[in-house]
Amino acid sequence: MADSRLVRSWPIAVLTLALLGLVVWRAPTSASSRAPADASTASASGAKPGAARGGAAEASPAATKLVGPAERSPERAAAGFVGSDRCAPCHAEEHAAWQGSQHARAMQHATAATVLGNFDGARLRYAGQVHRFDRQGGKYWVTTDGPDGQLHRYEVLYTFGVEPLQQYLVAGPGGRLQALPFAWDARPRPRGGQRWYHLHERDDVRAGDVLHWTAASQNWNHMCAECHSTHVTKGYDAAADHFTTTWSEISVGCEGCHGGGARHLDWTKARTPDPSKGLDVRFDERKDATWTRLPSGTAQRAKSASSGTESATCAFCHSRRETLSQPFRHGAPLLDSVALELLTAPFYTPDGVMSDEVFTYGSFQQSKMAHAGVTCSDCHEPHSGRLRAEGSGVCASCHEPARFDVPAHHHHAANAAAADGAAAADGAAAANAGVTPAAPRCVDCHMPARTYMGVDVRHDHGFRVPRPDLSVRLGIPNPCTDCHAQKPARWAADAVRSWLGRPAQGYQAYTEVFALARTAPGDAAVAAELQRLAADGSLPGIARATALASLRAAPTAASLAVLRAALADPDPLLRRAALSALEGYDPRHAAAVAAPLLVDPVRGVRVEAARVLAGVDLGALSERAAQELDGALREYIATQTLHADRAEAQNNLGVIFTRTGKPRDAEHAYLAALRIEPGYVPTYVNLADLYRELGRDADGVALLRRGITRLPEQAELLHSLGLALVRQGQKEQALEPLKRAAALAPEQARFQTVYQAALAAMRSSPQAAHAQSRLGRP
Repeated sequence: MADSRLVRSWPIAVLTLALLGLVVWRAPTSASSRAPADASTASASGAKPGAARGGAAEASPAATKLVGPAERSPERAAAGFVGSDRCAPCHAEEHAAWQGSQHARAMQHATAATVLGNFDGARLRYAGQVHRFDRQGGKYWVTTDGPDGQLHRYEVLYTFGVEPLQQYLVAGPGGRLQALPFAWDARPRPRGGQRWYHLHERDDVRAGDVLHWTAASQNWNHMCAECHSTHVTKGYDAAADHFTTTWSEISVGCEGCHGGGARHLDWTKARTPDPSKGLDVRFDERKDATWTRLPSGTAQRAKSASSGTESATCAFCHSRRETLSQPFRHGAPLLDSVALELLTAPFYTPDGVMSDEVFTYGSFQQSKMAHAGVTCSDCHEPHSGRLRAEGSGVCASCHEPARFDVPAHHHHAANAAAADGAAAADGAAAANAGVTPAAPRCVDCHMPARTYMGVDVRHDHGFRVPRPDLSVRLGIPNPCTDCHAQKPARWAADAVRSWLGRPAQGYQAYTEVFALARTAPGDAAVAAELQRLAADGSLPGIARATALASLRAAPTAASLAVLRAALADPDPLLRRAALSALEGYDPRHAAAVAAPLLVDPVRGVRVEAARVLAGVDLGALSERAAQELDGALREYIATQTLHADRAEAQNNLGVIFTRTGKPRDAEHAYLAALRIEPGYVPTYVNLADLYRELGRDADGVALLRRGITRLPEQAELLHSLGLALVRQGQKEQALEPLKRAAALAPEQARFQTVYQAALAAMRSSPQAAHAQSRLGRP
């Protein structure tokens, strides 16, 4: 997600404006983008494929090569890792449960025993072409459009997942594996399954589009590998544009969660008095923890609060995050390995409910359940992955059914028979299909569902009280109208109020503040509310962190005091978020408070401190702090170099090199970003700004024009072009792109301010007057 630095005012003279810096964009890398959100599918007539999604209208040179079989097996012997089979003799029951799990089958070699799809000559028409699925010589083949748009035959090397869908991987150039766009719907036939379908059935995805299967967004090495296999190292060589990605076990094995088993095997032989038993991490949070049923009908944990170790281990894969290092360090703080996505758009709605694929952890951390000490394995059996009870039975283990699974609580007619089984697998889906929903299950109201990848229904883990009243005020979804799709939110809000005799309430009490922070980020009253949330220790840490990060838009003394306190918080998530907000402050103030975190014990905090302080006047730091900044910057650069195959990582490197006075390295990184993804908007803006700093505005204008030719509806490019033309003295020519930017993005106040100021400054110009008469105010 890109950051923006607002141009707060337009100087009286337009030429003075031309000296102002442009927008600097950065973006998180890695698996925080592993499930790309669908973007607009509308495009201008005649636009190249991919332009509608801001995509690469032309494939990169590597992607234009035809592909063949994998060059070598990615499996390797990793130091300390022994494989799941070595665990079986002593842990037979757990091993047997794991063998039937989705973890054990997350990735497999394509064989008759693992392939679920119909490869007996099946055909599927998509985007004007007929795609074929065949078997020959004991191998599986797919004939589909390659990077050149023409049909080619590809050997399926691996299966990916088992239910509710299965994907297939084929070899690409430079050690790449790519996920094909056709998935096998593994659901039973009565539920619409047992068929081939395209993951973007409603679109017309062709070669060159960022969603095409040959693009970086569908690359296994970066997007998928570390969560579908064990002890993965990505192994990308930017100079050679080649991956040497390896794993210790093809699927998610025992050591994927427990860490390397070699020391544990040694312990079993020596039986030394080692409380860790030779394990990197012990999952003993549920040991001796009992739950006592309270008179309210809800259980209370009778042991000290959970350490979070178990949930953090799950979170490495079950979260929306940026990978900071590989392989995952078992037993280390989560933020040593990843940077978690906060409750921001487009990933979450203002109430913190998932709106994009966020993989559970961020939602769960907002819940009253997590606050009460519930762990993942309280509900999910960790080895089989199954729920510990069927349907609402898993909830009944802590919530008395006689109090909660009755009409007096859920206010729907009891219909237990209809509520059970596949016919009522998803109330929202039934309602949207015109079927009368059965009595709701607990998850229908408290864990709203969203469908990903066409058929994969996933439930938000925030365990919230339904709040249709917030839908009325803020326009966000709610589970009531998910099921009662033909009813308005006001109807649902009135019904809930009539049941309760008061407005609904919930544990997550930050929705309206976050909604305002998105629409009026710099407002003083909003900033005061964000400060209050950030300092409220009773709120979920991820919500407090979101409030802290949002204070970047309101750099005041009061906000700085809150940030300073958060920088000393025991939670590294809060420390990292507070550092992020310091970017809105004078660098001298940021340096004074952020420098100590350059040696924070958690990597995710150190690298964020380095990013924020990159380019700061070293005179504002002590000699020791300057040395610590140099070391932390090296660590930050390593995190980005890990993902040098991604445009966003190269863009981030360009930003850091620019800030630290290395313009040649910055230009090299920016150009690499555009080679990887020719439609990556932030890099056009940043590289044009670098050219401005180097006195090469003509190069910047040419670059922006190329970008606009590719992406004619990108307001940021048009706005940047307008400013560059002003700096070149082409003030009248600047009006048109400034006007178009303001019209395309009316929500961007700075675009409106800049355009109106430009018109005002050139009021006597006939061209400006003509433009205003034709176009009016945007």
